[in-house]
This record gives sequence, C-alpha cells and structure tokens, in this order.
Amino acid sequence: MKKFTLITGASFGIGLELAKIFASKKNNLILTARSKDNLEVIAKELKEKYNIEVELIPKDLASPTAPTEIYEEIKRKNIFVDVLINNAGFGLYGEFKSNELQKELDMIQVNITSLTVLTKLFLPKMIENKSGKILNVASVAAFQPGPLMAIYYATKAYVLSFSEAIANELNNTGVTVSCLCPGPTITEFQNRAKLDAARLFKIVKPMTAKDVAEIGYDGLMSGVVTNVTGFRNSFATFSIRFFPRKLVTKVVRLMQENTKKSF
Repeated sequence: MKKFTLITGASFGIGLELAKIFASKKNNLILTARSKDNLEVIAKELKEKYNIEVELIPKDLASPTAPTEIYEEIKRKNIFVDVLINNAGFGLYGEFKSNELQKELDMIQVNITSLTVLTKLFLPKMIENKSGKILNVASVAAFQPGPLMAIYYATKAYVLSFSEAIANELNNTGVTVSCLCPGPTITEFQNRAKLDAARLFKIVKPMTAKDVAEIGYDGLMSGVVTNVTGFRNSFATFSIRFFPRKLVTKVVRLMQENTKKSF
C-alpha cells in the first residue's frame, strides 16, 4: 500500500509551503482545498519538479460531509495516509454581536469539526500500522482570548488542547501529534479575515509562510508537541501566564483593533 501525506488548505500559504517541503522529501501527496484550478497548477509543478505522485481532492471543509467524502475517496484508492496535516482554517474579524452567524458556523466547521473528523477517520489505520504523524495548525491565538476575533481564537484554543491531549493518549503507539502555533504570518489569511489594517500587523513583522512551514515540518519530524514559531512568539505565549487574564484580553484587543476603524 502506497504511503501519502494528506494536506488540507494546500492551495496557498502555510499549506502550500508544507506541500513543497514534503514533495522535496519525496513524499507522495494528497492535496485538498476549495480551488480545483489552483490545486491543478500546484500538482503539475510538484510532480514535474520532484517526480512524485500527487492526488487532488477539491473540497470545501465548511461542508459537514467533506471530511468523510475525502476519507472515502482515499479509501477507494487503497492509499495509506501516514502523515495528516490539518492546515485548513480561516478567521473572521469584527465584534461577535455584528458578525454573520453562518460565517462563524463555517469557521467552527473548518477549524474544529473537520479537523476532528479527519483525525478520527485516519487515526485508526495509523495505530494499526504503528506508524503515523499528525500535524494540526493552530496559532498563538490559542493561548489567550481574542476580542474582535472571538470565535477564531476560541477555535485555535480547541486545536491546541485537542492536539496536546491526543498526543498524550497516543504515547507508545507509533503515532505522534504536533501542534504548530504560528504568530502573524504573510499569507492570504489576513486578507480573508480583513486583518490588514489591524494594529498587530502594523507593529509586528510577520513571518513568511515558508519559514513557518519549515518550523512546522522540523517540529513534526522531531516529535515536538506544542510548536510555537520564533523566539518572539514563544516568549509572548510564555509570559502571558504571569499576567491577569483581564489585562491580557485588553492588550489583545488593542493589538487587534483596526487602525482605520473604531468600534
């Protein structure tokens, strides 16, 4: 049975850079994202450059049926997913009382539910084979509440807690779990979340998606469970535990505020 690495949200940003890294290590890939056209361009480039197999499964993980459809399609092809990368996710900027409910529910579906279902579906075979790696992409947002992005921060807190818990449960099974927690990163994420004018992106220099992906890959391969990118982000996530939650929340609000708009 051929081994493949499955990457969700593979059409841009961290997911795309992870696909390039795994391809360069001669890993066969299964790429999924909403845009079939983008995936086809990426697949052609990676196959030609690295002489690997690349399977495409265009799906929108905001659909509740998408994770099962992805799993069933892979199962029909008799492929073993020995590396699962739950990278797909998106954010939404604005006050909870004003944001559109359906967009928030879609965010929960993508960031939490689909990630959980995919892990649930692919994990048993990994355990059976005593071999497998799971990389869940969270964020430094996981470590504190996030006014003006309340649900996004909460979803990432779930991803971190879930990843750390199952990493412990899977000790001595041959399967490892790593949770990547990047800070501000140059991707299309901030455009989609309408974060471009947030004070955070004006004050803090974002990392490149390539650098974040390399840290994520190295952490996954070396068994790091909670992998915060960069010294600045590591220091921030460590130091906030010494301050009152109310103060931390106020500071996050200040950093999140749109410099072109007042709430």
